[in-house]
Amino acid sequence: MHIESSRRTSDDAALRSAVVDGMITALRTRPLHEVTPAVVADHAGQDVDVVERTFPSWDGLLLATIDHWNEQRTAPLMPLAERFGTVPFLRAIVTANIADPSLMRFLTATLNIAASPEHPLAPMLHARWRRFHAFVQNSLQRDSLLGREPSTMEPSRGAEQLLATYEGLQLQSMVRPEMDLLEAFDRAVTRLREGWSREYVAPVWDLDLVS
Repeated sequence: MHIESSRRTSDDAALRSAVVDGMITALRTRPLHEVTPAVVADHAGQDVDVVERTFPSWDGLLLATIDHWNEQRTAPLMPLAERFGTVPFLRAIVTANIADPSLMRFLTATLNIAASPEHPLAPMLHARWRRFHAFVQNSLQRDSLLGREPSTMEPSRGAEQLLATYEGLQLQSMVRPEMDLLEAFDRAVTRLREGWSREYVAPVWDLDLVS
């Protein structure tokens, strides 16, 4: 009984892995809105009913794909943050995304879901973005303590700015494929870090001129 239960659990895990891999393969060549259970089944080498039985909820398959694909992409690069700092870590992800932009395209497509307050998947997507933001913020705090980044940089603000640069430039590169994304990232982050090295001075705006 125990052996049979273990085998069934192993078979279920193998099926889940095969379906998620089929989803990833489909997303390498198609936008998210064109991917259906039938398309996933074709790439996974399974029947459609197997895909739908393995993931009764399409949202569940989306979330499993995000987690698995992100883990594949990010986990091998995580040690770079501790050894060399936050900026080299993010630069390594940008480099990996240039080599294979399909994951970033997929994540960008899910932003519409994350921005829909009533969508049941939105809170779970928010949690994943917040987790990444927290990692970057904590990593910048360590960088500051180690002298890699200046003490004048406030980690919470630095994380906002760095992620806006990291994500915004990648978004631009999707609609401006001629741009040199890595060069743009290096230039923008160099400017950003130069600003971090100075004491923050609150802006003074003449609101009457811009209202």
